[in-house]
Amino acid sequence: MARQRAFTKEELLDATKELLLERGYEGFHLKGLSETLSGARSTIYEYYANKEEIVAACMLRVLNQMMASYEGVEQLPSMDAIKRTLHIFLENAGFHQLMLKAPKVDVSASAHAARDIELLERGHNELKGKLMIVFQRAQNEGLVRKDIPLPIIVSVFFHAIETPNWMGLPVEQWTEQLFSLWWTGVSAPNLTQ
Repeated sequence: MARQRAFTKEELLDATKELLLERGYEGFHLKGLSETLSGARSTIYEYYANKEEIVAACMLRVLNQMMASYEGVEQLPSMDAIKRTLHIFLENAGFHQLMLKAPKVDVSASAHAARDIELLERGHNELKGKLMIVFQRAQNEGLVRKDIPLPIIVSVFFHAIETPNWMGLPVEQWTEQLFSLWWTGVSAPNLTQ
């Protein structure tokens, strides 16, 4: 019998992310994960004790990657920071979907999973706070409407992230298109004035 190759922790977490996005939390199983990795299932247990630990670690890793990408964005001019934020989130498609799965993780099954989910929640709140500061700054500068509450503006902005890229545009071009749509709307300019 041929010996199955071992896989790295990074490969394990990458495969976990893909399976979570593809199958959801309920459809994610260690057997399927090991089949995806074409490796021995026992290798998974060298890194994590159970499904909850792997899922929580995966989510925390994605958040940490997002936070690293966001580093320095707050120092950009307001509208550049908002556009860069959109670009970062589009580059990390699936982040929001992963965050929605966090409440499903049974934190009572593992102290490691409980710790990672707590760190995930703290980090997610920190990221939201940073984003609100950028939008608040744009609003204070008169670049974003003040007659609409900021949470509504931010919410509509972030719904753009969930827009399917049916045309398969590169992320940079997709960012420009969505930002333009969010910023100016869909109405045609009034050419009679």
